[in-house]
Amino acid sequence: MRVMGVDPGLTRCGLALIETAPGRSVTALDVDVVRTTADQPLERRLRAVHEVADEWMAIHRPDVVAIERVFAQNQVSTAMGTAQAAGVIAMAAAYRDIPVAFHTPSEVKAAITGSGRADKKQMTLMITRILGLQKPPSPADAADALALAVCHSWRAPMQGRIAGLDSQVSRSRAGFEAKVAAGREAAAATHARGRSSSADQDRARAAARDMARTKGVRW
Repeated sequence: MRVMGVDPGLTRCGLALIETAPGRSVTALDVDVVRTTADQPLERRLRAVHEVADEWMAIHRPDVVAIERVFAQNQVSTAMGTAQAAGVIAMAAAYRDIPVAFHTPSEVKAAITGSGRADKKQMTLMITRILGLQKPPSPADAADALALAVCHSWRAPMQGRIAGLDSQVSRSRAGFEAKVAAGREAAAATHARGRSSSADQDRARAAARDMARTKGVRW
């Protein structure tokens, strides 16, 4: 499976591609950082990010794109730019029918280092070791993109198994509820037939009494 990791941003947007093998073995295939300047109009910066990401997808044909999920930050403008960059990349993937997965920073840190509070230095060190790189990827956006790709490649199988189990549970629950509903309907029908039979008997007795009275018989 080929996973394209994306650390979204307007000033620097990290892109990375890895390939997975059986087990937890991963190999880095490519990494890049898209840069734009603050003096450019927003639409041109977004177009630049979109064009490079789309070119990557056309060349590398990833099976899935893993993007960092954006959370509110102290600087609202930075968070908005990051979200906008993530949006145009997700759109590029959607046009190519490539699935998109979002992972929070804490999920990525926990997957790579074992701690959801690891710092940039720890993340870079661990991703360098995991991928067997000769030197740490630079800048940090490149390391983050690689980490996102590795995180997804390790978490996706487990998430798939969990989704499969959830689906089995849902099917079992639906089957049980259907059986319960069928049992209730059958019980209601039996009760209705019982009431109908009792009513028929009462009408038959009443008719017999009327006939007996007509003939002068006392009950």
